[in-house]
Formats: sequence, structure tokens, C-alpha cells
Amino acid sequence: MENLKDMLSESAEIYADNCAFLLKSEKGNYETLSYKEYKQEVDALGTELLYLGLKDSNISIMSENRYEWCVAYLAVACGVGRVVPFDKELTANEVSQLVNFCGARALFFSPKLFDKAIDIFKNSKSIEYGFVFDGDDKKNNTLDEMQEKLAKLQIKVELFSFSKLIEQGKQKILENHDKSYINCQVKPDDTAAILFTSGTTGNPKGVMLSHFNICSNITGVCKTVMMYPSDRTLCILPLHHTYQCTIGFLGFIYNGCSIAFCEGLKYISKNLKETSPTVLVAVPLLLENIYNKIIDQASKKTAGRVALSLFMKTSSLLMLLGIDVRKKIFKKIHDNFGGQLRLIISGAAAIDPKISKAFRVFGFDVLQGYGLTECSPLVAGNRDKLFKDDSVGFAIPGMEVDIFEPNDEGIGEIIVKGCSVMQGYYKNAEATNACIKNGWFHTGDLGRVDKKGFLYITGRCKNMILGKNGKNIYPEELEEYINRSPYVLESMVWGEEDEKTGEPRVKVQIFPNMEAIGERLKAVNVTKEELMKIFNELIKNVNKNLPSYKHIKEVVLRDKEFIKTSTKKIKRYLEHKNDKMATK
Repeated sequence: MENLKDMLSESAEIYADNCAFLLKSEKGNYETLSYKEYKQEVDALGTELLYLGLKDSNISIMSENRYEWCVAYLAVACGVGRVVPFDKELTANEVSQLVNFCGARALFFSPKLFDKAIDIFKNSKSIEYGFVFDGDDKKNNTLDEMQEKLAKLQIKVELFSFSKLIEQGKQKILENHDKSYINCQVKPDDTAAILFTSGTTGNPKGVMLSHFNICSNITGVCKTVMMYPSDRTLCILPLHHTYQCTIGFLGFIYNGCSIAFCEGLKYISKNLKETSPTVLVAVPLLLENIYNKIIDQASKKTAGRVALSLFMKTSSLLMLLGIDVRKKIFKKIHDNFGGQLRLIISGAAAIDPKISKAFRVFGFDVLQGYGLTECSPLVAGNRDKLFKDDSVGFAIPGMEVDIFEPNDEGIGEIIVKGCSVMQGYYKNAEATNACIKNGWFHTGDLGRVDKKGFLYITGRCKNMILGKNGKNIYPEELEEYINRSPYVLESMVWGEEDEKTGEPRVKVQIFPNMEAIGERLKAVNVTKEELMKIFNELIKNVNKNLPSYKHIKEVVLRDKEFIKTSTKKIKRYLEHKNDKMATK
């Protein structure tokens, strides 16, 4: 398998009548859609996109997780052009900059996001078409109402409903025998997707992944973790995230499994019971929340926590004797997951070994892996029968991992080589050459490898702040917003772990431009209260342009310039240790 088009064709042939998607109807019951039907809709949509003249174009998707997202992704990638998925939580301004940077000619979007789409269309220099995923017209604008609003705003973007595109595409294939899309060739080195990993200001970095990159990663994952046609998953993490897309969508399609969609975070428990998944792709934050709920529930009853602890010890002891009664002992926990769950794949951030061990005692295998968008994404992973809870496992087949310039403890930068390493950053040869040297991709992460070959992540030499939900926060992006103010000479953004939640609390140190502030206030001596008022207002305005997970929570003012290198870069690692130089 060298491209996604062949992957889908093979799955549709081998698993033709298998359930590809479990779709919830308006009445609340689930209906199945087969692999044969899924491919027919992908082909129909692709045919219609070619008819509209979108061959070899960049086409974007902005939506919540849903079946239509999966159709659009493969329809674009398997014969039309390159798919560019966006996080629906990004602001319209951020998406507009990315759309203009990649020159996207069309945008698939959810009707819930129409207001955001309007702003994107207004600021876009390249979008010609808007493709609206179908929704409940009672809650959202109809297509005619949407087109009318665009006309009033003099926005020349033509809208089409998703279902109409599918209908017209099927008609062209069946009645006109149009095989322009079905017969088009896809080469392994063709770029399938462009995924933006950094901030939108300055120099956005769009990771270009080829068909071969993604397919190699899928097969590498499947040689690491066993998945079967009988497996079923509930898609919880956002599909625009490479981790979920490659493993929790494309990997399941490759194996002939079934996919259902979570209706939202508050519906996770309900949807788990409804769909009874056998495999979950998750982030540590989700697992920690579930674990804490289990502990809290046990603690509500007299001696409940003691009883839970005793059951866990008994379960572990029996497992050593080859007796597995975990599903019986922890039946209530299994029932809350739908009763069929066997495997949890954890990634995007480090999981506390205590959590993964506890889930294993409950009767669920938890396998942690390590990856980056630039690697399609999985680099290493624990195996079904060979794992360590504090490690991210071994390099997957097709990938090679090494430690660059290790210190006396064996810790150095993790570098990667292999089939899944990206083609490069879109329109950014400088950034590509900076991280890919002599065929090795320099991850910017620190790690070590033990004598048995297990890889351990020990830290980051990047500045990126990583939340437990896998969201990336780039300090340089926030600093650029802040430094635009005439009242700021320098700033440094960093994250500190919140003791209660374990999530990073984004903070900023600011070195004020006292001359500009004095002129504004027409005062020689400015009080600390006056300064804080100015900068709290500044940060409030900056946060308005950012998704909530990037919001700056605390401002620290300093009276001295930052410590810098000879090239005038702030020595962040020193400043983190020298908060005493700053005054709140």
C-alpha cells in the first residue's frame, strides 16, 4: 500500500459489507454505513470536485468530528488535490491567514461555523467555493439564507450543500459514466495533506505529508498494535489532529473496523455506552479525568476506597497466576465504557504511569506512544506484549530513532529517520533545512534509550508548551502579538504546571517601555497599579484573538532587561529559574 486511494479501494473490496461508520440518526438510534457505501460517496464527491475545476488544489476542512469530514478528507486526497484541515477552535483571523498562505480554493465547513466562515471568506484572497456539511435547518441557516447573507456582504463565494455534491457526483458516475475521478492516478510522493502546526503570525509552518508518509505510518502502527475488522472505536479527539486522523480514522479504515463519533465532551459517557467501542484513541487528560471519577465515586461510600484498593490488589495477584477475572471484578467500570473495551492507545502528551497501570488492573490495555505531526505522526510505541508504562516504547517498523549528542546520562535530542518523515514545510525551505539534516529529522525533544531499546522522553529543547489534551502553545506566537504594543520593549511567554489541574498555566513576563507609558499617562512617576492596568488590558485584547487554550492567565512585570545570548535571543531556561528578577 503506497497511497490512500489504493488503501480505500482495497478496504472497500475486502470489507465491502462491513460497517465502516456508525451514524446517529435524528431519532437517536444508530445506523450502519458499509465500506462499499463509503467509497461510493468518496468517489461521488471527488467526481463533483473535479467537475468544479478543483483539480490539483488545496482544499480546507473546518468542522467538528463527523462522517462528512471523513468523506471530504479522502475525496480530496485521493485524486483532487491536497487536504488542509483546520482546528475549528482557531479564530477566523488565524484561519484566514492560513487560507491565504496556502491559497485554498474551497472550504468544507459545518453549518454551526457559518459566522466564522463569513469572516474567513471576507478576508480570503483565494476561496471560490464553500461546501456546507448538512445540518438541522431549524438550528442553522439554510443554504439559501447563507448565500443571501454572502450576497448582501458582496462576498463572491459560491455555496453548495454537501449532500447535493454527493447526489450530483453519483449521477455523473451512474448516468454519464464519468470515471475521471475513479481512474485518476495518485503517486506515492504526491502530497496528501498540509497540516499547520505553529502559530499563524510571522512564519506559519505547514507540514506536507505525502501519501507514502501516511500509508507507511499506518502499516507501521498496525505492526505495533493489533486491530481487527471486528474492532469499533468512538472518535473523541479532533480529526484535524494528525494523531487522531492517522491512527483513529485512517488506521481503522485500513483494518476494516467501525467508527462512531462522540457528540461532544459532555456526551462521552453516554456515547461510550451507546456504541460499545473495543479500542479508544485518547489523550492522558481524558484518562486522568476518568480515573479520578472512578476514585471519587469509590470514596463516596464507607470504606469504598479501601475496597477498590483491595480489588485492584486481588486482580493483580490473580493475573500473576494466569487467572483473569478483571471484567467480573470491575464490571461496573467496564459497563461505563460500553462493556467491550479492550485497548486504549494514549498519545499527544505523557501519561502518568500510575494511570496506565491502574487501567490495566481494571482490565484495559493502555499503550503509550510518541509522535509528531512531522512524522505522520507515530515515531515509537509500546507493543501489546512488550511495554513499559514510563516509556514510549520502540521505534515503529519503517522508522529509526537515535539520540543526537547524548550527555553523560545518555540524554540528547531525539532524531528520527524513515518513511513517515514529512516532505518538508510548505513554502518554507529554511525551516525544513533547519530541522532535517543529513536525512535525520531533529524533533527538538530530549530523550534517552535504555539497554533494552525502550525510548524515554525526558524534556523539550523546544519552547513549545504542551497541554495534557495534546494542544500545542507556541510562546513566539503570543510574544509577537504582545510585542506589537508600543508599551512593550520585550516579553517572554512560558507555561507553569497548575498544581490542581496539572495543566500548563500560560504566563508572560513583560519589560515595559516606560518612556512610551510616561508619554501616554503624561507622568514622570508611574505607579505599579497604573502599569498593571495597562498590561492587563493589553493581554485581555491579545486573548480575544486567540482560542481559549492559548489564553495568557498571568502578567509579571520586570524592571530589568532579559538575559540574552550573543545573537540577542532570550535565554529562556535561565529566565525560568530567575523569577526573582521579576516583580509582579
